[in-house]
Amino acid sequence: MENVMTFLPGILSGLQMTLGVFFITIIGSIPLGILASLAMKSPYFIVRWLVNGYIWIMRGTPLLLQLIFIYYGLAMVGVPFGRFEAAAFAFIINYAAYLAEIFRGGLQSVPQGQFDAAQVLGLSKMQTFFKVILPQVVKIVVPSFGNEVVNLVKDTSLIYVIGLGDILRAGSIAAARDVTLVPYLLVGAVYLLMTAVVTIILRGSEKRLNVWR
Repeated sequence: MENVMTFLPGILSGLQMTLGVFFITIIGSIPLGILASLAMKSPYFIVRWLVNGYIWIMRGTPLLLQLIFIYYGLAMVGVPFGRFEAAAFAFIINYAAYLAEIFRGGLQSVPQGQFDAAQVLGLSKMQTFFKVILPQVVKIVVPSFGNEVVNLVKDTSLIYVIGLGDILRAGSIAAARDVTLVPYLLVGAVYLLMTAVVTIILRGSEKRLNVWR
């Protein structure tokens, strides 16, 4: 117990960085993902081509490689990022690509009759999207969105590669210093706790949304 209390302050300090990347990714990737999903249905070929190319690159290359490229690669061509800014940017554009596909599937699941009915009622395209289509899409995509959020909890450990002090880095430093695996066990417990909290919140949201069928 004494060893645990010795390692805990450092791991909790790293948790602040982990949560910072987690929340900024959620906040930034959702609107970007929605915009990308709408752009995939654009009547303009060049817009669809660019968005599909972006999604293909983001989904086809590892997030770890994207982190390294944005932090180290862009600095070599005169576009430097701070460590946190590089991590936030990489995570947002990566997760937005996955969410765009999820939202696109949700949009395709909404019957065409919903669009037609909104048009008959005289709703504008903006009103149709926010008042009729988006609420239905949200209910459809919640399970898939939840899987991505759980993956995000675990993927935050990748920021370790660019030197950010997340909980994995804090655990690694403590483990190397005291030659023990206890810090890694604590890190694993923190990730499990975060995943459990996210899962409970998402399941509660799904149940509340199902009431409005």
